[in-house]
Amino acid sequence: MAAFNVTLSDPSTFILMGIPGLEAAHGWISIPFSMFYIISLFGNVMVLFVVGKEQTLHKPMYLLLCMLALTDIGMSTSVIPKALCIFWFNLKGITLVDCLTQMFFLHTVTIMHSAVLVTMAFDRYVAICNPLRYTTILTNARIAKLGLVGLIRAVLFVLPLPLLLSRQPFCANRIIPHTYCEHMAVAKMSCWDFTVNRIYGLVTAFVVIVLDLMLIALSYVLIIRAVLRISSTKAHQKALNTCTAHICVMLMSYTARLFSYLTQRFGQGIASHVHVTLSNFYLLVPPMLNPIIYDVKSKEFRDKVGKYTCRR
Repeated sequence: MAAFNVTLSDPSTFILMGIPGLEAAHGWISIPFSMFYIISLFGNVMVLFVVGKEQTLHKPMYLLLCMLALTDIGMSTSVIPKALCIFWFNLKGITLVDCLTQMFFLHTVTIMHSAVLVTMAFDRYVAICNPLRYTTILTNARIAKLGLVGLIRAVLFVLPLPLLLSRQPFCANRIIPHTYCEHMAVAKMSCWDFTVNRIYGLVTAFVVIVLDLMLIALSYVLIIRAVLRISSTKAHQKALNTCTAHICVMLMSYTARLFSYLTQRFGQGIASHVHVTLSNFYLLVPPMLNPIIYDVKSKEFRDKVGKYTCRR
């Protein structure tokens, strides 16, 4: 408690409370958090290692899988180590610069993650609707360019958030009821009107999520239309099986993201500890499950993973 009071007296420091109302259980809560985080790191690093080592996997689909793994690592790593420091060592203080840096990195990686899912939907569309031109339309260089465009988009959308907050004066009570520096949680610490921050955050989330979901939906409408034109039932099944992993990852990611976002903005009736816990699990569970989904659904990738794990 003494350390807590000293940290709070520093005018350049915020206090991250962890999970409000469950402070006594932080030690127990840290167990699933740390386990999920370790599994997530292991799975996604394994994806990067296997694809990097195997020349036969140097294809657009697996390069996109590597991008997804990198964003998954970034999402969980931007939040969970600090959360575990709160749970294990009661290190709740975070400077304004570190807080804004964490916010920028987290939201940038989240938007980049969405861009990767859109590119994966486009990849599946080309693979099913234009299979003969797949290798000419989607080259490795083009995938890299699409990834760069997604990164630039994410940076341009997110950069105004910390810049706007850095100009705000903050009140003496800088206690954030969260495990990380979520944008609106920090904005509410301001002594001035933060309407601009609220509106910009809403517009950014709406544009990114709605636009990306529309592009993904369009890809799958075209895929379904192409599949329905195929007379063979076996061909139907084969075509749809190529999309199964992406559909699972997409539904899991966007469902968790929308639920977390809506509870942050409009879930006044939801207990704060429920909201904070779900927000953290959104950053933990999809990154943990994504490598497992692709390992199960892609025989080629599963065989390569088995080659290294069995050797060990």
